[in-house]
Amino acid sequence: MLQQFLQDFGYFALFLGTFFEGETILVLAGFLAFRGYMDINLVVVTAFFGSYAGDQLWYFMGRRHGRALLARKPRWQLLGDRALEHIRRHPDIWVLGFRFVYGLRTVMPVAIGLSGYPPRRYLLLNGIGAAVWALALGAAAYHFGAILEGLLGNVKKYELWVLGALLVLGALLWLRRRFRAARADRKAVAQATDEQSSSSQDSDRP
Repeated sequence: MLQQFLQDFGYFALFLGTFFEGETILVLAGFLAFRGYMDINLVVVTAFFGSYAGDQLWYFMGRRHGRALLARKPRWQLLGDRALEHIRRHPDIWVLGFRFVYGLRTVMPVAIGLSGYPPRRYLLLNGIGAAVWALALGAAAYHFGAILEGLLGNVKKYELWVLGALLVLGALLWLRRRFRAARADRKAVAQATDEQSSSSQDSDRP
């Protein structure tokens, strides 16, 4: 039943997950590939295309509507300004490696587009970065299954527990990210309010 479900929807779900920022779903797919429910080569290729397509979209959105996108949330504005500083110093390095920096997956392509980074160069380097990310993370998850088998023996007896643990871990990371994002938004709003209040007081002084 699980195998049939994954054959019907697994790769599509992996594509969507990596399109929107899916380290956890790629790890899960890599482990399932080790268990024989998915093909590791197709997992890596699907993750590559999902990640590549998503980041190309955010890049072009950044070129057209970068400031408007970042202004939608105070936290995005702060992260975007920080990302622009990084890009100005080492543009090619950040295009290749931003996927490996937790929390910058969505904001960084927008900032790269906003910075005026050349489209053809981004098309090439973003593809290299997506390929390295998909291969490295997919292979790590696949070998994680092999390590578990060496430790536990017959992994099949524990595979539902492992899958459950990976899902719980992914949910906890998502909740942690949401909590930190909400806290950063409140902090940014408070900081902006303080700055406006200070500016208004200065302007009222004779």
